[in-house]
Amino acid sequence: MKKILFLTLLLSSVTAFAADAKNEWTNTTISDGTIKKIQENQYLYKKCVGTEMQKTTYQNLESRKATESIMKQCESVLGQMREIYLAEKVPGTIADRHLKQMRMQTTRNVLQGMMFGEAARKPVQ
Repeated sequence: MKKILFLTLLLSSVTAFAADAKNEWTNTTISDGTIKKIQENQYLYKKCVGTEMQKTTYQNLESRKATESIMKQCESVLGQMREIYLAEKVPGTIADRHLKQMRMQTTRNVLQGMMFGEAARKPVQ
């Protein structure tokens, strides 16, 4: 009985891994020019966020709302980066995962900076 249960579990796990295999990205070659374009767009994205953070209109807002507004202003740069990925035939899920990671990391940094600025402006009680 234990052998039959073990074989059943083994076969079901093999089919589960087979479903994941079609979602995997097979290595492709991304040219140096494309990598350079992606890095330039990353720089432009961070520059956009930095420029937006320095605007005085966001300093009067609560830090979470200011962060949300800043990130929305610079979303178009990420769209351009996604187009570069898709032009190189990188699967959309891989491109979206990278862009999501970059967006989340930048959002954390912006929120931290905005909260620090907000705390610095408030008087000590």
